Amino acid sequence: MSGIKSISPLQAQEILQSNPQAKLVDVRTSIEYSFVGHPIGAIHIPFKRPPTWEAFLDFNQQVGATIDTLSTPLILMCRSGARSMDAAKLLEKAGYQVLYNMDQGFEGDKDENNHRSTLNGWRFHNLPWEQS
Repeated sequence: MSGIKSISPLQAQEILQSNPQAKLVDVRTSIEYSFVGHPIGAIHIPFKRPPTWEAFLDFNQQVGATIDTLSTPLILMCRSGARSMDAAKLLEKAGYQVLYNMDQGFEGDKDENNHRSTLNGWRFHNLPWEQS
């Protein structure tokens, strides 16, 4: 049974504000991170690369080089919550103990017009973000 907790962007923000040890890891591509925007203070560690969307083989090592301990609370996010769950599962296998997957992600689900950021997601909830 997985110990990964699914949380909303609002819950993620609450955790980040109440626990100074908690880290938000944005696993999207560099283009998404820079041009679409990202939460202020997020740690950017891409998980998969287009066009094949294979995982970076050194993802766990990149996280380990940035995060102090296996007990550091990590909130993982991507565009909508799918890639970040895959990343969280990989980190769980590597021994990370406190993992959260941010459902809805940065841009959220698509609406009836295939647009994101209109129904849910970090940006929809007007949480702190910036573009590079």
